[in-house]
Amino acid sequence: MTVTPPSLLGESPAFLATLTHVSRVAPLERPVLVIGERGTGKELIAARLHYLSQRWDRPFVKVNCAALPESLLDSELFGHEAGAFTGATRRQIGRIEQADGGTLFLDEIATASPAVQEKLLRAVEYGEIERVGGRTATVDVRVVGATNADLPALAAAGRFRADLLDRLAFDVVTLPPLRARPDDIPPLAEHFAHGMVRELQRPLFPGFTDDALDRLRGHDWPGNVRELRNVVERSVAAADPDEPLDHIVLDPFESPWRPAAAPTARTEAASPQAKAPAPAFDGGILDQVRAFEASILRDALERNRFNQRQTAEALGLGYHQLRGMLKKHGLIPPAHLRP
Repeated sequence: MTVTPPSLLGESPAFLATLTHVSRVAPLERPVLVIGERGTGKELIAARLHYLSQRWDRPFVKVNCAALPESLLDSELFGHEAGAFTGATRRQIGRIEQADGGTLFLDEIATASPAVQEKLLRAVEYGEIERVGGRTATVDVRVVGATNADLPALAAAGRFRADLLDRLAFDVVTLPPLRARPDDIPPLAEHFAHGMVRELQRPLFPGFTDDALDRLRGHDWPGNVRELRNVVERSVAAADPDEPLDHIVLDPFESPWRPAAAPTARTEAASPQAKAPAPAFDGGILDQVRAFEASILRDALERNRFNQRQTAEALGLGYHQLRGMLKKHGLIPPAHLRP
């Protein structure tokens, strides 16, 4: 049986360097930590570590440590004997034993309690686990942990076992956020768009307009690839299937009827409406409109630190639309101020 590692799309230098790192560490029979922001694909990287290792034909078992309270996580990981607690009518084999000979992926490992961390340390260090209820078993498991937390800082603060961190951090794979690999955004967006078109049973995807791609490139993607997928699929579903996709729905909550948030001192200070009224303009109405438009553009540029893509997004404009308006008003920033 041939098993291929999960496909990962991207050609940016930062992403290719990460894949090279994964390929180098995958064959080593040692624990690995995968660090990255939410939505960067930590589980996919963990799976790639497994399927590129000598354990590729053995179990790949996944546990989300944040999804279970301490007592259930203990039982889920280490199993329990019959009668160990109320309701335990029979022995349960834990996830670690299920992964014997293979790989155990512990997502959100920073959320594990100190008691669970202590038992994990023994499993990693000696290959021994103790089921709830007292029975000890021996296992051969490679542990891959993942988190978006700063584990060294947590260990320094006493909130994560330093000795467990030492064992898990034989090697650390740090995933680049999507904003560090902008060249990968168009091919990823195309990939997600074609997947959504197939799901909608449409005959073809007519592509993105230049303004749509500019908006995708200009967003900072706090949710990374997961957010990009949601945005693209949402936009494709709402688009005319016969026209190139032009409107990118970044914020599904955006609506003229959206309830206004209660103002705070911070938002009032940051709001353009909180500024002193603009001085009256002399001249005819066209001159006043032109001056008012230039004032809005100038303020938006300053708020976005002269980043034109972010400014365009903040104003609801396409990048090229903004460039045209800036040229019209003579507001193209000097070279030393451009991002």
